[in-house]
Amino acid sequence: MQSADIVVIGTGAGGGTFARALAGSGARVVVLERGIRLPREVENWSPEAVFLENRYKANETWENRNGKPFQPGVHYWVGGNTKVYGAVLHRMREEDFGDLEHEGGTSPAWPISYNDLEPYYGLAEQWYLAHGEAGIDPTEPPRSTPYPFPPVPHDPYMRDLGDSLENLGLHPYSLPLGLEYFLGGRCIRCRTCDAFPCKVGAKADAEGCGVDMALDDPHIELWTGATARRLLTDGPGRKVTGVELERNGAVETLNAGTVVVACGAVNSATLLLRSATSTHPAGLANRSGQVGRNYMAHNNAVLMAVHPTRINGSVVQKSISINDFYFRGPGF
Repeated sequence: MQSADIVVIGTGAGGGTFARALAGSGARVVVLERGIRLPREVENWSPEAVFLENRYKANETWENRNGKPFQPGVHYWVGGNTKVYGAVLHRMREEDFGDLEHEGGTSPAWPISYNDLEPYYGLAEQWYLAHGEAGIDPTEPPRSTPYPFPPVPHDPYMRDLGDSLENLGLHPYSLPLGLEYFLGGRCIRCRTCDAFPCKVGAKADAEGCGVDMALDDPHIELWTGATARRLLTDGPGRKVTGVELERNGAVETLNAGTVVVACGAVNSATLLLRSATSTHPAGLANRSGQVGRNYMAHNNAVLMAVHPTRINGSVVQKSISINDFYFRGPGF
């Protein structure tokens, strides 16, 4: 049996960033990751390996409510899903934190506001090497700090597209991208950024910008191949006291004064439900019965246009965005 002051479960955007925030605190921290480090290999930039073979997705099967099996779009690596994210670092808008009326009902307000998080957005943009330009997007919330780096330049085709959108009265702006795109940085402006692992390590992901920075502190250690099975509690079940985990084929107990659950929307809920006790038969932190419910996936709708004479020779195609229709429009 081992112990730590703080255990962080998960190394993605939440856990990896939080681990870095603990550096210098003097606390003994153990960071748990069920996967290992994603290898840099030729398949990183292979569309066949990434999209057809699902080489980097979790090799497991989930079931929907009707018992139909499917392969989840999750990635168990140090850095979590940020290993394959598009490196876009938007801030939420002020309105997102309030009561919002949707077609399916009301989304209740957060217990905190945008202003509460604003300083931390600025810090995260520094840590994750955000490139952008403020003051163009009409829905942009107030900010106390500028972007650390200027926007990534548009390829000619994308620049012309932005000009066309402006001529329609819209306000296209540069997507805030987290990349090592600066003098001495590793970004080579390749075609395989969004949805691909970065073979040269130029993407600002939670491994390089979070976990690796945290590990500079000798009080912080990373355990890979360590799957959290359930949270342990004291007798009355009022306080979490540690984690039962599986590592190297053996079950271990890791005691901790504080446990941070940051293993993704689905797996965090699953861990809490799996940690049910006689005092909390419905799972931990679930007096409302809402843990694991109301999940919203990352949904996309895609429109594609084919120009009859012009070839889109862009390398970086994910560089422009518009928000002119956000919280706007007739009958919103």
